[in-house]
Amino acid sequence: THQDLSGPIKVWGVPVSNGMKMAVEEINASGGINGRKIKMILEDNGYDPKKAVLASQKMVERDKVFAMIGPMGSPTVLAAQDILFDAGVLQLFPLTAAEFTFKFDPAKPQERLKFNNLLPYVESTRAALKYMMDWKNFKKPCIMHQDDEYGKNVLDGFNQQLAAMKVQPASITSYKRGASDFSAQVAKMKSDGCDLVVLGTVIRETIGAMNEARKLGWDVTFLGATPTNVLEVPALGKEAVEGLYAASGFEIPYEDTAKGKVKDWLVNYKKMFNSDANTQAIIGYNAVMTFAFYAQKAGKDLTGQKMLDALESGDKFLDIFSSPPTKFSKTDHLANTITQVQQVKGGRWVLVKDNLMF
Repeated sequence: THQDLSGPIKVWGVPVSNGMKMAVEEINASGGINGRKIKMILEDNGYDPKKAVLASQKMVERDKVFAMIGPMGSPTVLAAQDILFDAGVLQLFPLTAAEFTFKFDPAKPQERLKFNNLLPYVESTRAALKYMMDWKNFKKPCIMHQDDEYGKNVLDGFNQQLAAMKVQPASITSYKRGASDFSAQVAKMKSDGCDLVVLGTVIRETIGAMNEARKLGWDVTFLGATPTNVLEVPALGKEAVEGLYAASGFEIPYEDTAKGKVKDWLVNYKKMFNSDANTQAIIGYNAVMTFAFYAQKAGKDLTGQKMLDALESGDKFLDIFSSPPTKFSKTDHLANTITQVQQVKGGRWVLVKDNLMF
């Protein structure tokens, strides 16, 4: 895998790789996959497409990896994925829900090597936006999005849903990846009279935009895309992000309310890494556990073709976190599109509505 361990989204990369390490240790401790141990190779991409390309070349040519699991970031995954496909290496469950991670041309066999189990940005943005528009009767929705593949996917979801509802966007504004000042964007949205702001942002920008609105005394409703639905947003944003809504794939467990296997998992994670588990750690852990489930199914003499057949078999993988089931087919390499809306209340994410489609 390649993760951002040193760049602008290391708050994603570090816990994701921790979750992956934890899964690998658990699997190997219980005898591996059909008796074979997993070796995890982790490279830092710094959220830089050039580094992602170099890391992928190294892993394919020198390390001879069987699969690239959970690589991090839309621009970084996009830049590097053809290296994998040309070498016949599977790309499984990357940490970007952009469409290029699961949409494939059946006429190009190497494209069948891509699978994703995250909620896609387009569909989840549509489902959450539809719910919010219907529920609160907003008239002037607008969007602030990151100017890259991720942000454009959120923008597509926003535009498609509004077109379906015959509503005009009141304002569309963007920012460059890595930006830290959002005063111009927020001032523009305020003057355009927005009553709902969709955020195609990550962590820092979510907090920055909501802080800016607060400074201007602008009381508007914010709805974040799935990457905003992480513990760090209320932990770092505090008062500024109270009331934020977000699209989400699964409920975030808290140690004092978790039960059974999830409770044990949270305790074990803390023991291993001396920090609290979060959404990102769960996604990393699940990426490896999902791989292990299908690799086990594929049988002893594991080949790329057998793995592909197992993934496309339609067999369902269920995680310990009560997420919707993961399943793929020969024509569909995306696990599911069932969306929730959650909200930050009293510094915690709470479920507002689940089982949403558009």
